[in-house]
Amino acid sequence: MFSASIILAGYFIGNMHKTGKKYDRFVQVKGLSEREVNADLAVWPINITLTANDLNSLKINIEKQNDEVYDFFIDQGFEKAELTKGSTNISDVRADMYNANYRNNEFRYLAKSEFTVRTNDITRLQKALAESLELMSKGILLGSKNTWRPIEYIFTGLNDLKPSMIEEATKNAREVAEKFARDSDSRVGEIRIARQGLFTINDRDENTPQIKIVRVVSTIDFQLED
Repeated sequence: MFSASIILAGYFIGNMHKTGKKYDRFVQVKGLSEREVNADLAVWPINITLTANDLNSLKINIEKQNDEVYDFFIDQGFEKAELTKGSTNISDVRADMYNANYRNNEFRYLAKSEFTVRTNDITRLQKALAESLELMSKGILLGSKNTWRPIEYIFTGLNDLKPSMIEEATKNAREVAEKFARDSDSRVGEIRIARQGLFTINDRDENTPQIKIVRVVSTIDFQLED
């Protein structure tokens, strides 16, 4: 009876060792999924710049130019909800002690009035950007708040893409694992560990920021079987 117990215990220990070794046989691979998508939201932060020597006339011109810019976008077909008038910052140039020529400036006051266009109609906004030069003929100095990127293009539909992209990344990872398994005379078993990577959204290139590349890389460990 005692010897039978030793034999039985030896079987379980040996079987656990074999199972453990089997579980240790796995391959770690990465799966990629990419999508090229169009931005579905655009934000154009604008500065309207004015100068004057009298605060009262500056106030009148600020209100007038803000209204003209607002009317311009309404005429372009934008809805009121897509247009936002922001704050106005006024600085006294001659009070700037760090400016070596502060006493010689022609205009004492410099005002920058903020205006923002936020829309889902990318084509309309690009048309308005091209035609905004006509405001210069009215003496309106219109500039983008972000000079390095006048319009910010955003893609908001990531959650709709996530399920299919994760599925594609997993499928891609399994294809890589299967190639490795064939080369090592093994078969790909079940997933051991899956690590979903971060989703990234980047411009396709510098010239077409309205077209985005959505990308995810998943890291997956597949069990290998004989």
